[in-house]
Amino acid sequence: MKRTISIWLGLPAAAALLAITLLPALAQTPAPAAPDAQTAPATPAGPTGKIHGQVTNPTGAPQNGGTVSLLAVGVAAVSGTAAKATFNVDASGQYSGEVAPGSYRLVYRTPGMPPDKEADHADNVKIVQGQDLDQDVDMSRQAYVDALPPEQRKQLEDLRKHNSEAMKANEVIKNLNADLKLVTQDVKDADAAHATAVSTLGAAASKAAIDAKEAEIKTAKYTEIETLMTKDSAAKPDASILWAQLGQAQVGLKKYDDALVTFKKVLDLETNSKKPNPAIQGLANSGLGEIYARTGKIQDANDAYDTAAKVNPTLGAFYLKNETVIFFQTNQPDAQVAAADKGIALDPNQAILYYLKGNGLVGKTTMDPKTNKLVAPPGCMEAYQKYLQLAPDGPYAGEVKGILAGFNQTIDNSYKTPAKKKST
Repeated sequence: MKRTISIWLGLPAAAALLAITLLPALAQTPAPAAPDAQTAPATPAGPTGKIHGQVTNPTGAPQNGGTVSLLAVGVAAVSGTAAKATFNVDASGQYSGEVAPGSYRLVYRTPGMPPDKEADHADNVKIVQGQDLDQDVDMSRQAYVDALPPEQRKQLEDLRKHNSEAMKANEVIKNLNADLKLVTQDVKDADAAHATAVSTLGAAASKAAIDAKEAEIKTAKYTEIETLMTKDSAAKPDASILWAQLGQAQVGLKKYDDALVTFKKVLDLETNSKKPNPAIQGLANSGLGEIYARTGKIQDANDAYDTAAKVNPTLGAFYLKNETVIFFQTNQPDAQVAAADKGIALDPNQAILYYLKGNGLVGKTTMDPKTNKLVAPPGCMEAYQKYLQLAPDGPYAGEVKGILAGFNQTIDNSYKTPAKKKST
């Protein structure tokens, strides 16, 4: 019975990105005038050297945008001397370019900053022919920060604190998402435990041995999920998906009382959420439905599964199929038939539902005292025939044909596996 969902926690935005709004206010030092800051001159004629580097804003994050200009040394700003070269800074804070060899004053300006202002500078930058100079612009250095006005230092301190908290939160979310990825695979492995057991032990293994191996695999997987999600839900108790996955593990380990509390916790979180998630609500309600079904509370199970189908209608047929399977597993044929009918109403092409409906009805077979012939209850033979129509080579086809023959039913031999559609 498959019950896998994939939902990931979103990463909060790091506050360092906000620092770009702070930088224009930092310009204090007059600098030589420059040409249009967004236009880089063509590569100069004659011998050149290269320069590249990283621009870092006061929070320690890469600075997005702006320009780096190389100006002649010792020329007053009022002279209007143009920059020898200007290079654009990309979104990751990187810049690079070529210029004639010599010594320069490097100036960084934020986007739109006037040519008589600068955000930062470096003196005596030497370009050597044929060489590539690594020259960073680090506005997070202490000397730069100490030179800021008190109100800007306070703003920067607040930004750094907020950024540090955001980065820590991001790291937590990354770890939680890594655990959720592992949990998703564990759930898939648990669902495939029977096939894995058969593959591991071989088809000749006894049913008891295969069942024991299947139980061993499931216990290991669900125990790992329980351990991870217990830890993670404590680290982020407002994340309903973590509790939902914990509830799945507890059901898999047959810890029904614990799972009941956990799934109710999920629904409380979702009810109080500004944006409830239908997939998580559906998972929690179907989890409650499974608990109730396995503990004999049929009406509660029906209500929970119906709610799951209502809040997440895209998986409505999936939930009702699971409900039918669990009633079959727990030997509750009347509830099994009722659930199958609900599932068929949502998706009339699920062959397994017709088999389970027929299976739930066939136990009500009677004997006609006059003819001594078996009399199937209404709908039973039709359900089995429909199963063969949808799955003529399905896993229960042989069993169904035998049952139909026992009731002297004519089997429609025209039932064949549908041909695959040719790809266009």
